[in-house]
Amino acid sequence: MNNKTRPKGRRNEIVEQEIDGEILIYDLLANKALCLNKTSALIWQACDGKRTVAQINDLLGRKLQTHTDEDIVWLALDQLSKEKLIEPAVDVANRFEGMSRRQVIKKIGVGSMVALPVVASLVAPTAIHAQTLLPNGALAGTGTSAIGNCGTPGQGIRDMACDDQFGPVCASGNAAHQGTCTGGAPTTFQCVCVP
Repeated sequence: MNNKTRPKGRRNEIVEQEIDGEILIYDLLANKALCLNKTSALIWQACDGKRTVAQINDLLGRKLQTHTDEDIVWLALDQLSKEKLIEPAVDVANRFEGMSRRQVIKKIGVGSMVALPVVASLVAPTAIHAQTLLPNGALAGTGTSAIGNCGTPGQGIRDMACDDQFGPVCASGNAAHQGTCTGGAPTTFQCVCVP
């Protein structure tokens, strides 16, 4: 790590979308979703392999219309490198040597009017929480049960599983089994929000 470091943001095998200054990234290689807040998004976008860290810091200051510290850029580069969004990865160990992550954040945050850079992993919903809209406008998703219960006696078990697993995403907080059921263990079935 030195003053001549020219970080380059990885652009291959990713899908990105900018929303209100933040960037949502889906990394196709890691099968992972990430959210870059405004500060980390600006820094990542500035990583073109041509700008030095000092130049990225100057650009960040102009974009945010405030004084910024290079440590903010280095902290973002550290996070972006760990998420494999900088190629090659930037090693910032010497920059903050002997400091805990908490100390680094405290040092940068106290002297800065800029939001600290954040690169957050997003958790994709499980199949249980995936939802679709049926032709009649009802919200539907998938429920599962560890035991095979597709027969008539299993209706109550399926309704309870739907209520527990899918009900929280319903406006009423309640869901029930409806439609098809796939046997075996685990059993899967359709759940629909109920009033």
